Amino acid sequence: MEVLAWLVVVLAGYLPGSLPAGLIAGRIKGIDLREVGSGNIGATNAFRILGKGIGTAVLLIDVLKGLLPCLFLPALVAGLFPDDQAPATETLQLLIGVSAILGHNFPCWLRFKGGKGIATTAGVVGALAPLPFGICLGAWIIFFGFSRYVSVASIAAAVALPIGAAAWPSDAANRFGLLFWIFLFLGAMAIWKHRINIRRLMDGTEHRAWGSRKETAK
Repeated sequence: MEVLAWLVVVLAGYLPGSLPAGLIAGRIKGIDLREVGSGNIGATNAFRILGKGIGTAVLLIDVLKGLLPCLFLPALVAGLFPDDQAPATETLQLLIGVSAILGHNFPCWLRFKGGKGIATTAGVVGALAPLPFGICLGAWIIFFGFSRYVSVASIAAAVALPIGAAAWPSDAANRFGLLFWIFLFLGAMAIWKHRINIRRLMDGTEHRAWGSRKETAK
């Protein structure tokens, strides 16, 4: 029974996270995002191909896929455990949040080929730890403002994620606890998901935001 309860906890994050909002939005417009632009189903490609309005909607949904399960589902799934074995709320939030990000990055409906998880990770971090979220958001804004590369800003935010976790607790002895290692894992996964972007940055073929038509057409 306890094993089944843990499975439900994982699915409580994974299934909402695996909702391919960008792909669905593209299909409504008659476009398969996997075949145009960067080929990614995330918000950045949705902005580029489907426009600002739909791109904003996809971004918001991707954030909420991480935020809402972390906030509202732990109390529900906790009731599946025996009274004396119910995990701490923070543990359930962490597991649901990580599962949501994995659902976005590796959706079973799309042969485990999903997005990069930046927006969904932002939702999870925002629900779990406001200060690390603020640090990551600040890093994203600064690097995007200087580079005009969404990928550079996202990688910078991923690097800032474990740094933010270390700055989060007031007790220095807990700065490198479970939250730090989970955020380190999430940051490393985000960077790994950007490996193609890193290659394009090195080759000088990465797309800039607000670039010229000639640059965007590369």
